[in-house]
Amino acid sequence: MGQSDFLVCYQVAVQQQQQWNAWGMGRFGGMGQATSSTIDNGTLVFDVYTMADKQQVWQGRATKTISPSGNEQKNLKNMQNGINKLLKNFPPPAKN
Repeated sequence: MGQSDFLVCYQVAVQQQQQWNAWGMGRFGGMGQATSSTIDNGTLVFDVYTMADKQQVWQGRATKTISPSGNEQKNLKNMQNGINKLLKNFPPPAKN
């Protein structure tokens, strides 16, 4: 088997954030309500380096709100769509 030309690295992270939804009616002391919920944001970072000199030649990043307790097939489809979108600009154009 021959020597590889590129090294591919990836990182995946999930971060929880608070999301606030608020509504109100009336002016100056009208009624209103606010609710909060926790959402999970997933990020995938994809880096490509040359093997010869370990120089980064490309980086892609995709972020999506995910639902760990939600529909597994929908989560997998969202993940695949994110990867496809991330890689649509790969490979980078050749430098002259």
